[in-house]
Amino acid sequence: MVIFMEKPAICGGTPVRDTKIYYGHQYIDDADIKAVVDVMKSDYLTCGPKIRELEEKLCRVTGAKYAVVCSNGTAALHIAALAAGIKEGDEVITTPITFAASANCALYCGAVPVFADINEETYNIDPACVEALTNERTKAVVAVDFTGQSVELDRLLRHCRQNNLVLIEDGAHVIGTRYKGQCNGSIADMTTLSFHPVKTVTCGEGGAVLTNSGEYYRKLLLYRSHGITRDLQQMEHESDGPWYYEQIALGMNYRLTDMQAALLISQLDKLPMFSARRKEIVKAYNEAFSKLPQIIVQKEIPESDTTRHLYILRLNTKKLSIDRRTFFEALGAENICCNVHYIPIYYFPYYEKLGYKKGLCPKAEKLYEEIISLPLYYAMSEKDVQDVIHAVTKIAEYYRVDG
Repeated sequence: MVIFMEKPAICGGTPVRDTKIYYGHQYIDDADIKAVVDVMKSDYLTCGPKIRELEEKLCRVTGAKYAVVCSNGTAALHIAALAAGIKEGDEVITTPITFAASANCALYCGAVPVFADINEETYNIDPACVEALTNERTKAVVAVDFTGQSVELDRLLRHCRQNNLVLIEDGAHVIGTRYKGQCNGSIADMTTLSFHPVKTVTCGEGGAVLTNSGEYYRKLLLYRSHGITRDLQQMEHESDGPWYYEQIALGMNYRLTDMQAALLISQLDKLPMFSARRKEIVKAYNEAFSKLPQIIVQKEIPESDTTRHLYILRLNTKKLSIDRRTFFEALGAENICCNVHYIPIYYFPYYEKLGYKKGLCPKAEKLYEEIISLPLYYAMSEKDVQDVIHAVTKIAEYYRVDG
């Protein structure tokens, strides 16, 4: 092991980098730009042919039978929850280590989020905890593929089938990942996706719900667009003419524009390239950090061929003389700009006011105290990757506690 004896920049040393590198960044090329410009010159900016083209492409990429694209990942979770029939008085089990939308989608429907603890090695929701929390009020499980690693779909699906629950896979991180050789998005009852700029593929903002169920598909289409239909088979009154439509449910305006759809179609062409590069970076990080006793490397289950959205650095605080905040600030002083994913949802004041208290999920709470999200995105150069490794190693070795 190389021992870096120089003083970390937070203590006055020379930073590893002269310029900042951030934890995530989109990659947009000329083909992406042309795709958007072509739509801007066309007849349709929204509700046009690119929406259907994108949905068909998502089905080809993931193997799902149906895809419904929408305005963002939160909208995807909301319409998935509505399609699942989640309502007031129901309970929805999810993980606290996720973005707030994974639990908020239950609240939007009047249901109660119930937080299950995580597997302390993979950081994903622990199926044993889901099983223990299930009761007669449980309606659905929202299982998050944290960092892009698949949840244990077999066990979760088996439990949901045995208890008449809907499995919604929050796949905001997961596009490009396979579970037992099958693409995530074609396995759970519904899988939601997000296309925010820090995700593997992006259209600025955007989301989708994937499903193999025709019943869910029809409901998702309704909830995406005001609950309005032009389908004669769904209408409750006789049509007045070719202009006629009906609102048959209370939906939202969660539509995606054709400009965004065109960008995402182009981005999906690059998914294999994006996925391969992310795997290379993760491999380099894992090889470097597994040699440091001050760092705990996230475990990956053998069933998941993972395209990582996030790389989580977990600190072994027993081997360090500093806490997570000081380590985070030291990385910033080295011009490695990181983030933390995530604050447990029930820590937020809104959830505190609903009656949630710390102590619900001890493993998740401990994880939160020890994690930092490192830079991970397609356009990182080899120098960028080595700079991150150098900075982490430098700080970890300087503040190392032996014994």
